[in-house]
Amino acid sequence: MKDMIFLAQKSAPASAEDLPIAQDLLETLRAHKDGCVGMAANMIGVSKRIIAFDDHGKYAVLFNPEIVKKSDPYTAEEGCLSLSGVRSTKRYRKIQVRYQDERFLTRYKTYEGWTAQIVQHEIDHCDGILI
Repeated sequence: MKDMIFLAQKSAPASAEDLPIAQDLLETLRAHKDGCVGMAANMIGVSKRIIAFDDHGKYAVLFNPEIVKKSDPYTAEEGCLSLSGVRSTKRYRKIQVRYQDERFLTRYKTYEGWTAQIVQHEIDHCDGILI
């Protein structure tokens, strides 16, 4: 998906009916694994709060993710499958995320470093923020 108007819209909350979207998202991420480490559902044309990403060699899916804590800001250079080129953006080295798992139970997880950067990028997509 490269439609900037669509990508700039906030995604709607995901529900159990959206589980097939998560599967599609994972399949698309695997198909682009050589140049992509994370995707949000709006990148495959579905405006739902679902992200998938490489979490240290294992793919993870988060439903309705939100950053609840962040620390240690820095400037990162990022690219995106939906955009051409590389851009600077503010990121945090450590974040805590509240999300729902595939059973839609609320969970919390702390991410650091590269994985935290990926998760922030994908949550930005859910919020309609393009780097």
